[in-house]
Amino acid sequence: MAMAKYDLTPRIAPNLDRHLVFPLLEFTQERELYPNDQILKAKIELLNNTNMVDYAMDIHKSLYHTEDVPQDMVDRRVEVVARLKSLEEAAAPLVTFLQNPKAVQELRADKQYNLQMLNDHYQIGPEQIEALYQYAKFQFECGNYSGAADYLYQYRALCTNAERSLSALWGKLAAEILMQNWEIALEELNRLKEIIDSKNFSSSLNQVQSRIWLMHWSLFIFFNHDNGRTQIIDLFNQDKYLNAIQTNAPHLLRYLATAFIVNKKRRPQFKEFIKVIQQEQHSFADPITEFLACVYVNFDFEGAQKKMKECEDVILNDPFLGKRVEESNYTVVPLKDEFLENARLFIFETYCKIHERINMGVLAEKLNLNYEDAERWILNLIRTSKLDAKIDTQTGTVLMEPNHPNVYEQLIDHTKGLSGRTYKLVSQLLENSQAQAAR
Repeated sequence: MAMAKYDLTPRIAPNLDRHLVFPLLEFTQERELYPNDQILKAKIELLNNTNMVDYAMDIHKSLYHTEDVPQDMVDRRVEVVARLKSLEEAAAPLVTFLQNPKAVQELRADKQYNLQMLNDHYQIGPEQIEALYQYAKFQFECGNYSGAADYLYQYRALCTNAERSLSALWGKLAAEILMQNWEIALEELNRLKEIIDSKNFSSSLNQVQSRIWLMHWSLFIFFNHDNGRTQIIDLFNQDKYLNAIQTNAPHLLRYLATAFIVNKKRRPQFKEFIKVIQQEQHSFADPITEFLACVYVNFDFEGAQKKMKECEDVILNDPFLGKRVEESNYTVVPLKDEFLENARLFIFETYCKIHERINMGVLAEKLNLNYEDAERWILNLIRTSKLDAKIDTQTGTVLMEPNHPNVYEQLIDHTKGLSGRTYKLVSQLLENSQAQAAR
């Protein structure tokens, strides 16, 4: 239960659809982060506003160790079944049309043409299209995510109301996440991002809130998709999204920091991210961000060593980072090993930049390894050309080769930074001028 202090579920849940909270509760229950009764009560509370009545009944039985269920649940079930039948009948003409491959071929890219054709040939009008949306939404609330995803996709192809179409896209994204269709979910996420970034919101606060929701929902995808750890950096590290994190959701820095640590391809952006960690180290405390602050801001290697152990606990008890995989009768957490390996490398690289001759015993202690493992680990780095050094076995020291900075590389780095800042400035000026023109 002590690990609950690192649990971000209470911060993340308000930014998710209630159905997306269930996988988080399942994880916390499995890891025993909270008393079981507390989690079961939280599940029932979530289910109260859905149509998943049978699931709610099962949890009620588990919680109170009884086969009896409250009368209001029984009544609610009758109500849900009747409403489902009513919506099914209302949407039936359009559902029948969509299930006919020959009829569907009559649809075109022009929505207005489709609406006219459906009305003239099939007597399907706005009421039936609205009924399809309500039916899809009801299916989603019943936990039938596959049916909901199909109907929401078809609804969006006919819908001419931008707000309703956007709402359907959020629902489609949630359904794909819950079915663990990561490739399709990523496509829907990118569609949603494009709309959020280009849409004229009634206020900038609404746009910021949409970005915050999008980033929270994206965690499911990025920590399950093969290329997710690169793409989370591409999304979260964009100025508008990073500003939203810093002002409204600093807890998301845990996930961006983790992605940077396990992703070696994003080092140029990493330097800028360390500045963010430095700015935010007093407003958000998390072992993973604190580890980076210890290594790159405070050069506190003993502190970093202690934080590594805490980081391991955080990863094991985080529903996104602690994903478990079965391998040869063992359950492993792939991200944990990758994180610890790279974290040691970060400590080592930074420590080596400060010292020319390093005592192997001291280094082993700072890396949380015994002497033999530390020596083997460093030898492996030298062999794979990740480290320009040699080991003096007689004195038990690592001798670092002098690494003089390349003047041309420094010039290129500064030029890149300058062009980036210029681009940001021009973008902001264009945005301001467009905003004034719109007024």
